[in-house]
Amino acid sequence: MNGLHLIADLHDCRCAPVLLLDAAELERYCVDACRRHGLTVVGRLFHAFRDTHGEPAGVTGTVVLAESHLALHTWPEIRAVTLDIYVCNFSGDNSARARALFDEAVARFTPGQLEKKEVARGHLGESVGA
Repeated sequence: MNGLHLIADLHDCRCAPVLLLDAAELERYCVDACRRHGLTVVGRLFHAFRDTHGEPAGVTGTVVLAESHLALHTWPEIRAVTLDIYVCNFSGDNSARARALFDEAVARFTPGQLEKKEVARGHLGESVGA
């Protein structure tokens, strides 16, 4: 269970709107980013939502990793994203990979405001604030 969990709320994102609306584009980016940072992709699911008029209304997606997961949700109408990256350290310390992936994803969405937290998992009573 020993691992690192990074979570963030990204507000006022200034990225290209396609990244908040297009499930296929977001999936491609997330999978490629995970691989770039040395994490092992074992599955993925991205779902595009539509509003009552059939217009794109955000994406929920997850990349399942051998080391755990990356998950996110977009709210294009308020230019916001929630981001969740968790990696286990069973066979080696993946914390640096998780932080690099997290930093890249945050930069990609270019938030005007960012709230983030770091949690050390698997150690009772132990957490790290970011």
